[in-house]
Amino acid sequence: MDLLADEIELRRHMTRVAEQRRSLPPGPIIMKHYRFLDADDRQLRLLDLFGHKDALVTYFWMYGPERKRPCPMCTNWLGGVNGNAADIRQNVALKIIGRSSVERQQAFAHERGWRDLDFVQTIGDDYANDLGLINEDGSENPALLVFKRDGEEVRLFWKSEMTAEMADLGQDPRDAPDIAPLWSILDLTPNGRRRDWYPSLSY
Repeated sequence: MDLLADEIELRRHMTRVAEQRRSLPPGPIIMKHYRFLDADDRQLRLLDLFGHKDALVTYFWMYGPERKRPCPMCTNWLGGVNGNAADIRQNVALKIIGRSSVERQQAFAHERGWRDLDFVQTIGDDYANDLGLINEDGSENPALLVFKRDGEEVRLFWKSEMTAEMADLGQDPRDAPDIAPLWSILDLTPNGRRRDWYPSLSY
């Protein structure tokens, strides 16, 4: 019964955190005019990525032009999102952002059997650099960001802040709740998350 009580309290705590997130004061207005390319080679503003929705969920994945293959962890996360993308888009806009061309991103999506993700390419690296997503050695970091439409302006609503420095001892940095289904399911099993294992691009 102690476990059940803790699980109920965990659920209630997650609900309280979600309410805190929604109660945040308005985030900063995005002043910079970032540009993106879509599958039709059209230039889009950040505001255009919303379509007719008031909120925009974006994921910047580690699949820049210098990478032969995308990040396996990003790939795992996107696989789970693909399975829910049609439902997510009933409520908010959803865009996957990469530095590689949309054609290249779509080719990998086809390889994985993803059909419901909408990819865009950054024009230049201002977006990635301003978010601190390109390291000095040229490697990339992922980023999960949520934006809110405010009339003709865009505000940052929430950004994942879980960096390596914030990780608990012996654990990878991760958000709470963990959005990737893989880890949430493994957390239910007798051995939990294996510290010596990561998902692969192929098996």
